[in-house]
Amino acid sequence: MTADFRLSLSVQYAVDATNLPTRQQFRRWIHSALQRDVQIVLRIVDQAEGRALNKNYRGKDYATNVLTFVYDDTDPLSGDIVICAPVVEKEARAQRKELPAHYAHLAIHAALHLQGYDHENEADAAAMETLETALLAKLRYADPYCFQEIPHK
Repeated sequence: MTADFRLSLSVQYAVDATNLPTRQQFRRWIHSALQRDVQIVLRIVDQAEGRALNKNYRGKDYATNVLTFVYDDTDPLSGDIVICAPVVEKEARAQRKELPAHYAHLAIHAALHLQGYDHENEADAAAMETLETALLAKLRYADPYCFQEIPHK
């Protein structure tokens, strides 16, 4: 994987939180996953906006951690990434992950989705997870798929 690809990144913070990654952190994480030139708008949202987007575009009435919207007819590749901050924080706590590591994983995961990766079957999921793990290791983050979830009480 080479990092010689161009990234045009706009970050929108649409949530009040003090522990959000910086634009530079998102740029570094996403750039590490690039396999082509891309233009991305990354929006960090609250629970209500995350839920509305997931309901409107996926028919699921809950906020999810990350959504990726790809505009296939553009050159360079273009798309939007939406990350729901409250969901990310809750997941990081439950999975005993450091918050920046979880954000890094989701940014890389979304960047790979934007470039055509998916996890619709076991083989594709394994390939995507292997690549995510390798990219995160280069950034000095632990394997995002090795965690111990805290039991719900």
